[in-house]
Amino acid sequence: MKVQWTPDLATGSSEIDSQHVELFKRIDSLLTAFDQGVVNRAEVDTTIQFLSDYVVHHFGTEEVHMTKYAYSNRAAHMAQHVQFVRNFGKLKDRMNFEGIGPELAEDTKQLCVDWLVNHIKFSDKALGMFLKRKIR
Repeated sequence: MKVQWTPDLATGSSEIDSQHVELFKRIDSLLTAFDQGVVNRAEVDTTIQFLSDYVVHHFGTEEVHMTKYAYSNRAAHMAQHVQFVRNFGKLKDRMNFEGIGPELAEDTKQLCVDWLVNHIKFSDKALGMFLKRKIR
């Protein structure tokens, strides 16, 4: 299962886009580990912890820009971030409790790839267009 950032996901903010690239790289690493049968659980745990921390950092970056430039869709966008963090936390708990199996791998893909791609395509690109007009 290969996933990678593509130029059509560019928001126009180099800072946000470079963070998205890093997220995709780490998610791809995690999904590859799942496909290979999680040979190294410690590596998976390290990647999951990195993603937990980095997502908070990344969302914080976006939220600073939203607040600084008075983004009108800030509340809804931030609510999406809160929901993702909550769902990722539940996924992480399941991983620790149940172990890693095909169902958890699919749920991870759905949350980390499908949600992220849709969030970028719609919410982050809208934010990027807004920031482009504000930051010149």
